Amino acid sequence: MDKLIFTAVSGAEHTLRAQQVHANNLANMDTPGFRANLELVTTNSLGGYGYDDVHMAKTQADAISTKPGSVRETGRPLDVAITGSGYFAVEFGGQEAYTRAGSIDIDANGALSVAGRPLLGEGGPIVLPPHSAVEVGTDGTISVLAEGATTMQTIDKLRLVNAEGPELTKNEAGLIVARNGNPLEADANVTVRGRSLEGSNVSAVEEMVATMALNRSFELQMKLFQAGDKMNEAGNRLLGA
Repeated sequence: MDKLIFTAVSGAEHTLRAQQVHANNLANMDTPGFRANLELVTTNSLGGYGYDDVHMAKTQADAISTKPGSVRETGRPLDVAITGSGYFAVEFGGQEAYTRAGSIDIDANGALSVAGRPLLGEGGPIVLPPHSAVEVGTDGTISVLAEGATTMQTIDKLRLVNAEGPELTKNEAGLIVARNGNPLEADANVTVRGRSLEGSNVSAVEEMVATMALNRSFELQMKLFQAGDKMNEAGNRLLGA
């Protein structure tokens, strides 16, 4: 009976944690560049005398969906969307992290950032000189029309990287990082689309269907738990008779 109870509790705990993953996805459905989280389930041995063969499910939200989101034109020179696969590099905690969000901000000193985090180019954080116009090329090159100049000049190039989904995870700030902790190599094949932004890749329909399925699964686990509890009570009565 104990194994049945542990099975039901393990399944219920997995369901609750999976619901949290999908709820977070739905909450970020309108967040530009957001990558949906995927739950991963592994087994975790309880250990201890008498429980060597008892395992509980362990649910983690450390995998991401790499399918693209919808792209819309904004007309803003510093809005950039990646076409196909790839990621922008930003600085976080003295290290590199990655994002698909391409709404680039510029401060009074010309420093570029995404959501408050320095945007990285081939030479580190990108800082633009005083200018009257800026353009981002399809290969990530950033050109400006400097004050007093008549032609655009290339200042830097976005650090664009790429990796397969299983190689990536998210850090505590929700930024994408390499699972092994090392910086990703720059990929010259990654291209961008200027004056555009990519939306979230969360599908509201898929998330709602998954949530409803999890609700039914939780109800089933609770029925199993109640059945196991009743069988334990019946066994105790028999032993006490």
